[in-house]
Amino acid sequence: MSLLGSSYRWLRPALFSLDPERAHDLSLAGLQWAHERLGMLLPPSRPLPAARPIPVAGLQFPNPVGLAAGLDKNAAHIDALGRFGFGFMEVGTVTPKAQPGNPAPRMFRLQEHQAIINRMGFNNLGLETFLRNVERSDWVRERRGVLGLNIGKNASTPTDSAEDDYCLGLRGVYPWADYVTINISSPNTKGLRDLQNSAALNRLLAALRREATALHRQHQRRVPLFLKVAPDLNEGDVLAIAEAVITHEIEAVIATNTTLARESVQGHAHAGEAGGLSGAPVIAQSNRVLRQFRDALPDRIALIGVGGILSADDALAKQREGADLVQVYSGLIYRGPQLVSDLVAALSDCQRA
Repeated sequence: MSLLGSSYRWLRPALFSLDPERAHDLSLAGLQWAHERLGMLLPPSRPLPAARPIPVAGLQFPNPVGLAAGLDKNAAHIDALGRFGFGFMEVGTVTPKAQPGNPAPRMFRLQEHQAIINRMGFNNLGLETFLRNVERSDWVRERRGVLGLNIGKNASTPTDSAEDDYCLGLRGVYPWADYVTINISSPNTKGLRDLQNSAALNRLLAALRREATALHRQHQRRVPLFLKVAPDLNEGDVLAIAEAVITHEIEAVIATNTTLARESVQGHAHAGEAGGLSGAPVIAQSNRVLRQFRDALPDRIALIGVGGILSADDALAKQREGADLVQVYSGLIYRGPQLVSDLVAALSDCQRA
């Protein structure tokens, strides 16, 4: 076990004694301090080796384990988080303008369920600061792994005007991104999930495809577009979204974001809190949606499985349901950096089989 992994084992009880958002901020600050001051004692900031790279959407992923968006909203800790060994990292969600998000408290641990409820609301420092942070990252400049940049709309932007925010975000992140994720699935921005409805989604994706085509010509490089969806979809929703994904040449679907369902945590003191539920309770719902998308989409459109991964077996289950790659977030809170190396090892063993 690395120094990062062993340190987290004894730090976790102290962190779990704090307010979850405070613990989150302290964890990132502490990791950044260790990266800058103790770098020689830590694993290098580069991907762990896998049996072979994984080709997805025209990109070569050094290993199939990624960081999900939401943990590093402002792209301020890319190099430090790179020491965990991710094959790819997705940072954001970033909105064109800075915004504070929803009032605190807005993050809750459900420890006995290995779960988290959050209603953060795309709190971030805005596109300009986000891009400055991306630009100064060694991990990014040296192309050590694949970088995904996740874009959303400001809470003050009407849903009918959402495409303006998304296109502005796409123009900003395009020069730096290996792929861009269109986040329409957070439950914590009013009206955002309405963009998953067929007519609104087709308008948005058509606008983004036009913008991406122009940016391709301008920058002489094609940056694939990924779409992040919610787990709270029925089969008809999945089929409609899949049709839009095919029509507008979206290269991958990330399944899934957090859920509004609470059946799996009924009786917990925080079960009634508004926001999205993540962690172990979401895995069955997330895997169902993942399988439905795999059945509905041609093989050329990749799937990234996220939601409820706390062990190697969970990641392997995502793979069996059709995931080409996986991402983690809440699992890191409960398991720490060791989870990344466990997942890379397990999925690499499958590559060799």
